[in-house]
Amino acid sequence: MDIDAYSTAHRGKWERLRDLARKRSLDGAESDELIAGYQSAATDLSALRTTYGETAETTALSVTLSQARMRFTRVRRNPLLVLREFFVEQLPASLYRVRWWTLAAAVLTVGIAALSYLWHAANPELLSFYGTEAGLKQFAEEDFINYYSEYSESAFAARVFTNNAYIALQCIAFGITGVWPIMVIIQNAVSLGTSAALLASFGHLDVFFLWIAPHGLLELTMVFVAAGAGFAVFWSFVVPGNRTRMEAVGRAGRTLIIVAVGTTIFLFISGLIEGFVTRQDWPWAVKIGIGALALGSYLAYALILGRRAHRAGHDGDLRESEAGYQRVHAD
Repeated sequence: MDIDAYSTAHRGKWERLRDLARKRSLDGAESDELIAGYQSAATDLSALRTTYGETAETTALSVTLSQARMRFTRVRRNPLLVLREFFVEQLPASLYRVRWWTLAAAVLTVGIAALSYLWHAANPELLSFYGTEAGLKQFAEEDFINYYSEYSESAFAARVFTNNAYIALQCIAFGITGVWPIMVIIQNAVSLGTSAALLASFGHLDVFFLWIAPHGLLELTMVFVAAGAGFAVFWSFVVPGNRTRMEAVGRAGRTLIIVAVGTTIFLFISGLIEGFVTRQDWPWAVKIGIGALALGSYLAYALILGRRAHRAGHDGDLRESEAGYQRVHAD
């Protein structure tokens, strides 16, 4: 049996099956035709695989059969059930899956920030490159704190959320490069270390930590998550394991999209804290306690609920029927 001749002879009915599978609505005759076409194409697929194994033709036909099968087997699911599945299974499993990448991003950030701080502290003349003595003093004693009350609560919360979401988006969108997430981490870490050194030079290092802590605990963690998940896509391309590179990148990419939803939600929460809590005239123990509670909630969600979802068999990826056909191969 010649595969080209066989495909040419049957392509018409395969294309008809694909058209029926994609059609918005089917009448009775078309539904019968869909089922009959599915049975015939399934026989064709079996014959092709038996003779030639996996080929471009069998892959395309498998996709068409999958689309047709979903037309007459899928059942509309309760939206509440779908939401529960996403927030209780898929999302925590995805966050749990990238936990070590998140930790790596956190360690790298803290290490670079500490080096930046120590470098500026050991060489205070470097601070002169950032402004005049009077300007730096004003920043340390006034501008750093006034920044948090420059806008109204809601406007400021929206502003910081947009900025942080943009940073996270860069890590997610360009994670495949492997370079961009590291650049974002280095840029943020150097900025943190420099700001700490600048305030410390005027005796206000405590101000730096007090004003950063309430919102920064959760905010920085989300940057770590985005950077780690973005770099995980690059790593899946470099080390695909027992999958093809495209399958490994596709799996990591689908997890990345789910993680992006989670980072958006938690960045929104950190934006609310920065806009409505950090500026308040409350005891620092209360404000930092709120930030610590937010971080603790995330850690419980990602590690405890995520571990439970992982043990239940969820890996942070879509189900096979949703993710699409994957070619089976052996090493």
